[in-house]
Amino acid sequence: MPKAIHIQVLNGPNLNLLGMRQPEYYGHDTLADIEANCTALAQTAGARIGFLQSNYEGALIDAIHEARGVSEAIVINPGAYSHSSVGILDALNAFEGLVLECHISNIHQRESFRHHSFISQRADGVIAGFGIQGYELCVLRAMAVLGARVDA
Repeated sequence: MPKAIHIQVLNGPNLNLLGMRQPEYYGHDTLADIEANCTALAQTAGARIGFLQSNYEGALIDAIHEARGVSEAIVINPGAYSHSSVGILDALNAFEGLVLECHISNIHQRESFRHHSFISQRADGVIAGFGIQGYELCVLRAMAVLGARVDA
């Protein structure tokens, strides 16, 4: 039996406050809801999925380093680090797998400083403005690119 695909989902600063913070942008769902939805979706294809949220840039960089050789794909919502972190970009550049960038809100309809993402320079695809369903779309895309069978 072939090795199960592993997808690492990383979330940046303030995403631990989903469901409580700015529901006009982010809705009322929580990070736990996102994790449950993505886990169920991955299981339909026999994929494995890991989740990490950190408010600390270094922890996210460490997680990207740790994904090397373990994960075939990273789905990342870097939050505010999208617009400021060359360090996360450099770490992603050292990751040889698929990278998908996800934003709950449409960053292009928000403040002008949010319109630029360093992470997009490395991302193989970007989803923005689809709410928490964007995570599921990223997981589906990762599984499609990596050849996982989806029974859903």
